[in-house]
Amino acid sequence: MIGIVTTLEGVPLPKGAIANRLGDFTDIAELESRETTRDSDLVEAILSVKNEVHNNYQDFQTFLDRGGRIGLQHDPLLYGAYNLNPFLVSVELVPMLVINQGQVAVVKAYVGLATEDTSGVEFKFGSLVRPGHRGIWQEPLRTGKYAINPRCYNVEIVPTFILALNWADATSTAHNLDRDLKQIVAKSREGFVFYIDLQVQIHVPDTEAPKVISTVGTMSNLVNEVLQAAVGNHFRDKLQSMPAIDFIEKRQDVQQDAQSHIAKKLQEYRVETRGVYVQDVVFPPQLVEVLTAREVANQQKATFEAEKQAQDKRLDLEASRGRADMQSALAKSAVGIDIAKNKASAVQAEADGESYRLDKVGRASAVRTEAEGLAVAKGLEAQQIAIGKDQTAVVNVVKSLALGTQRFMPQNLAVTVGSDGGGLGLNALTPLLMRYLQTAHGASAPHSDGAAAASRAIGRQEVLPDAPGRDEPPGGGPQTG
Repeated sequence: MIGIVTTLEGVPLPKGAIANRLGDFTDIAELESRETTRDSDLVEAILSVKNEVHNNYQDFQTFLDRGGRIGLQHDPLLYGAYNLNPFLVSVELVPMLVINQGQVAVVKAYVGLATEDTSGVEFKFGSLVRPGHRGIWQEPLRTGKYAINPRCYNVEIVPTFILALNWADATSTAHNLDRDLKQIVAKSREGFVFYIDLQVQIHVPDTEAPKVISTVGTMSNLVNEVLQAAVGNHFRDKLQSMPAIDFIEKRQDVQQDAQSHIAKKLQEYRVETRGVYVQDVVFPPQLVEVLTAREVANQQKATFEAEKQAQDKRLDLEASRGRADMQSALAKSAVGIDIAKNKASAVQAEADGESYRLDKVGRASAVRTEAEGLAVAKGLEAQQIAIGKDQTAVVNVVKSLALGTQRFMPQNLAVTVGSDGGGLGLNALTPLLMRYLQTAHGASAPHSDGAAAASRAIGRQEVLPDAPGRDEPPGGGPQTG
């Protein structure tokens, strides 16, 4: 704590002055005239008290002798115990100025030298002065504790950390600047009412803090006057210009547009925008029902597609499994095909060989047949020369008939002797031929033997004696049987 001193005796304050400082501010003017003097040096000189001259107002006469005046005193009493005359000195206890990490204090001075603006012609939002002059100091106070008279100087604490401002029912716990911010209420083109929870993150650089305060006055004004209008109006205008569905589907784009718009707006106040986030949107109930039904339909469609793909995969699996199961059968069938091809080739080769053989055999048989035919022809020709044409015909007929198994003539035929008596005719030979044929059929010898015997008998032109028991007319005449 510090003590704000008000003296009850002394010379009145100069015209226009509100507090007394021993020696006034001549020491500040002397320091300011030096080119090497920094603003921080001026601040230290102003905040350093001169109470040691009059023993902290305990030697009141010395106070008056050194130029002390009646009224509010610039230099406060620091922590301690003092023996003061209550009829001469009044003390008010106030807290010291405490500036925490991540904060600066912009000082508004009500006492000091005349105002001399140092902000330049480009800055059109008030004036900035060097420490020791009346006005807003261009050099803020940084982290620390300061024994500064709040009746002579007013300070505005400016957070230099990133401020998170919530346009929602919840407020930040690190500060109380967004206590008056509420949900943004906006309407879409169709008239649907939306409630938007928004968070905006800003940052005030410590070197720009005096200009920010000179522009807006206080941090509360920055939030409630500047940001409230810039953010709220932007979202109202944006939502009013687009359908409700587009706002929902293009929420990310809307958020980026809002950040660009707010950043550009706050840049005019030398405030940095670190982020704009749409945290939640309360949709109209009617629109929620429509969107829910649409989403359910989309999910069902996706489910059906997934099931179809699963079934397709299962079919592929079954086909692969079937092919795997039939590999042995396919291998056997392939081998069977090769075997069948080999057999077909063998059969073809055999057929070609048989055809070749039959061709050769046929040619040989034809040659043989031709040779046999020529031989038979020669034999027949020789027989005709030997026994005559008729006897040759009979011999060949007998040979052919000898091969048969059925009787083709009765056992008894009439034999006629030629009328010219020149020998046996065909009728005369018939009984003889039939006897040999009967002998050939009845005997166990092959037919060829009987035919050969007949051939030999005819060839020799033998006339055999009558068989026993047969009646033959004398003279070789005809006989019937």
